[in-house]
Amino acid sequence: MSMIFFACVVRVRDGLPLSASTDFYHTQDFLEWKRRLKTLGLRLAQYPGRGSAEGRDFSIHFSSFGDVACMAICSCQCPAAMAFCFLETLWWEFTASYDTTCIGLASRPYAFLEFDSIIQKMKWHFNYVRSSPMESSLEKIHEELKLQPPVVLTLEDTDVANGVMNGHTPMPFEPAPNFRMEPVTALGILSLILNIMCAALNLIRGVHLAEHSLQVAHEEMGNILAFLVPFVACIFQCYLYLFYSPARTMKVLLLLLFICLGNVYLHGLRNLWQILFHIGVAVLSSYQILTRQLQEKQSDCGV
Repeated sequence: MSMIFFACVVRVRDGLPLSASTDFYHTQDFLEWKRRLKTLGLRLAQYPGRGSAEGRDFSIHFSSFGDVACMAICSCQCPAAMAFCFLETLWWEFTASYDTTCIGLASRPYAFLEFDSIIQKMKWHFNYVRSSPMESSLEKIHEELKLQPPVVLTLEDTDVANGVMNGHTPMPFEPAPNFRMEPVTALGILSLILNIMCAALNLIRGVHLAEHSLQVAHEEMGNILAFLVPFVACIFQCYLYLFYSPARTMKVLLLLLFICLGNVYLHGLRNLWQILFHIGVAVLSSYQILTRQLQEKQSDCGV
């Protein structure tokens, strides 16, 4: 018995449909739920992470991460763990097939319609095949849903494209699902330790300089900022290494620029070797951040 009837991939920022399954259900109720799904797709930026809207016969489930979201219309008998396992697998397959540049530049609906064949294969697998890897994945998703339940939407939330029109305010922010990153390396740990040390040195020097500047001149204020800005940048570098964040490359380059400019500005308060040390640590940390990627998807759902 089919439990997953329809699935699509949507760009989060504007609700542009990128791909969808070919469906053969044309009942009035099903078409109404497709309309609700399309409407909800326009508002996904308000509901990061996982969410569900349930009705008498059908339910909508969605899972988003970054600028890509996967949505599905399922039978009301479909377990939530099965729906979200399907959506997570679909997300991995789509993001592995198309890079972020292609997704961001897509300008017409269903620009990746050829992905329909993958969606159909996955739908069939989840509807009719059971395997031990899939059962293991369903148990894992079930535990995640216990710890972090999905956003529950009412049918009213799917009725209009703008929540303000029916008197609703946007739902509170729910954190996106945690996607595991590659294991921390020994060199990565070293870069964290050195970065924390540089941050501490910058903070101590900056606070010390501020305490001894009762009447702060413009030059002294510049020196204080030149210590404190790299301090903040070092802390943020540690965060970017440990946790995934969208647009990491741009953030890493900006942080590296702030650290380099701050240390160059401090020429006179620091000697050349100290400046090179701080910049070298920043370069090492930047490299470690950019080379630590999301963990490759395992074949945990049997697809």
